[in-house]
Amino acid sequence: MESRRILAMSWLLVAVLGLCGAGVAAAQEPEASGKTIATKDPAQGTPTGAPLLQLTLQDALARARKNSVPFQSALTDSAIARQDRYQAAAALLPSVNYNNEAFYTQSNGPGNGPRFIANNAVHEYVSQGNVHESLDLAGVANFRRAAALAAVAKARVEIASRGLVVTVVQDYYAVAAAQQKLLSSQRVADEGERFLKLTQDLEHGGEVAHSDAIKAELQAQERRRQLQEAQLGLLNARLDLAVLIFPDFNDNYEVADDLHASIPLPTLGEVQQQAARDNPDVRAALESVRAAGSDVTGARAGYLPSLSLDYWYGIDAPQFAVNGPNGISNLGSSVLGTLNIPIWNWGATQSHIKQAELRRAQAQRELSLAQRKLLAEIKSLYSEAETAMNELGGLSRSAELAEESLQLTTLRYKGGEATVLEVVDAQTTFAQSSAAYQDGAVRYRVALGNLQTLTGVLTTP
Repeated sequence: MESRRILAMSWLLVAVLGLCGAGVAAAQEPEASGKTIATKDPAQGTPTGAPLLQLTLQDALARARKNSVPFQSALTDSAIARQDRYQAAAALLPSVNYNNEAFYTQSNGPGNGPRFIANNAVHEYVSQGNVHESLDLAGVANFRRAAALAAVAKARVEIASRGLVVTVVQDYYAVAAAQQKLLSSQRVADEGERFLKLTQDLEHGGEVAHSDAIKAELQAQERRRQLQEAQLGLLNARLDLAVLIFPDFNDNYEVADDLHASIPLPTLGEVQQQAARDNPDVRAALESVRAAGSDVTGARAGYLPSLSLDYWYGIDAPQFAVNGPNGISNLGSSVLGTLNIPIWNWGATQSHIKQAELRRAQAQRELSLAQRKLLAEIKSLYSEAETAMNELGGLSRSAELAEESLQLTTLRYKGGEATVLEVVDAQTTFAQSSAAYQDGAVRYRVALGNLQTLTGVLTTP
């Protein structure tokens, strides 16, 4: 027993010296550990020693907006809707055209004029400008509908942008968490190797049974497999983010933001105020109701008269010339006004009105649903963020206690006061607590990103 205590004290002294040496190395290179994980390993697809792109969350968001196909599709739809509104507005304004025509009509004989009464001469030339304007309620309703649909498309761009933020936040901090998990897995694997060496030394000295060495070796094998899984998890997380933010394949980057930086949670009142003021889902639904209302107005315009005005100026003469052979000017003008009064179309107008009213009713129901969903999501997403924030402190403390418990249990085992099963259990608890802490930090960041879908404000360090 005395020799066992001497051996335990020797291991304790080696551990203290190792911790001191690690502290000195960390003080000399404060960022070495983080760079080791993000860099580079040929297995991760990046040459060792290649310069790394320091990627902040805002950088990742900017790159994702440029390269996200769904977000760019929403931008394209919005641009098309703006052009539709412009065209609808242009349709309300007078148009100007210049027409050139030549008519060659069969004659009734010399001096008897053309055979077709619709034409004025055997040879008739038309070269004149035309100003046309149509006045009807349907054109005004069409412009209002196009303006509302443009507003809907703009709101959908905002919806796509906010949804993209959540995805980028999740993938970005998943990389940061995977890096921390790899660090923890490396530490646990190293601890497993040290514990295996300890049990083998104690077995050789006759201090413990061979079963302890077997259990330690099994545990070391398990820790090696967990380390490989952590390396694979980091690689996959990096690739998921790279596909999202780079136009071509590139994983030569590292995340610069701290996963565990303190970020305050806004108050519920602030979230409710921001969400009520500028929520794109409600705004899109409201504009859809406006567009449906304009459809009803346009359909009812089918019962009303429409007025069109035309003004022509130019040549309409037997000669293609400014002056005729007798010296009289061929230039002239004319005005035409047309009032179209609808009488009977077999109920088609009433059918159009019924269709438009059905669409408007559905749009109103969707607006009501969007408003109810907003109220529910405010409470749900805020509670999720608040719960994640409250649990994060406990997860951090659990990880610290698990690490301390592992150290103490290992020392107790060296002193003959603990069993191998207790050490194995402490290692497992430490690995699980560390992973849970990283997952909890990601959960809180994603919860803040989800709140951004309601408020439009991304909370960052």
